[in-house]
Parts: sequence; structure tokens; C-alpha cells
Amino acid sequence: MHEVERAAFEGMVARAVDELPEAFRERIANVEFAVEEWARSDDYARVETPPSSTLLGVYRGVPLTRRGAGYHMALPDRIVIFQGPLQRMARGDDDLYERVRHVVRHEVAHYFGISDERLREIEAY
Repeated sequence: MHEVERAAFEGMVARAVDELPEAFRERIANVEFAVEEWARSDDYARVETPPSSTLLGVYRGVPLTRRGAGYHMALPDRIVIFQGPLQRMARGDDDLYERVRHVVRHEVAHYFGISDERLREIEAY
């Protein structure tokens, strides 16, 4: 377990977003990146995962591939990274950052409409 202050963890999330490939980063719009301590019960329902499992992050929004002509004037989607479980898994600052980076990229993939199944197929898990 490796704990850091919330501000330091938020800095890791911001760094992971800044380090996304430019081609992806410049296409991200109307998305807020946030940090929460733990997943909420509706997060487990959203991703169809039992509450006994561990969620490291979640995409709360409508993926680009599901947006129709009527999608406008919407509140920002949210990509939430969960600090508690990531800290429990981490063995130090570098390990924690790599885990945060992986989760940020995973949730950004969901924003672009890429499913968990597809991420497994392309060995991005």
C-alpha cells in the first residue's frame, strides 16, 4: 500500500491526461477528469460488475460512438479515478503513477467507445 495526499494523486491523473497521445487528447471534449476515494454502487451497476469486485476507475457518460444528432448542450461526461483501491495496490510513487496512467487510458478508451472486450482483444488490458 502506498498513500499520497489527494493533491498529489490529482496531479498524477492530470499528468496521465497530459501524456495521452496528442491525436487522442485533442479529440477529448466536454469531459471532466475527477478523483474520488471509492466507487459508488451505481458505478458497479453502470459497468455490470458485482460490488464485491474492485473498480479502479469509471467513465460516466455517453461514448462518442453512441452520440446522435441530438447530443448537444450536455453536461460534461466524467472520467473518475478511484484513489483508495489504486493506493492499496501500489508499491510506491512510480508504481502508483503507472497504475493511474493505465486506468486513465482505459477510461478514455471507453469515452471513444472501445469496450472492455475489445481492449482484451487488442491486449490493452
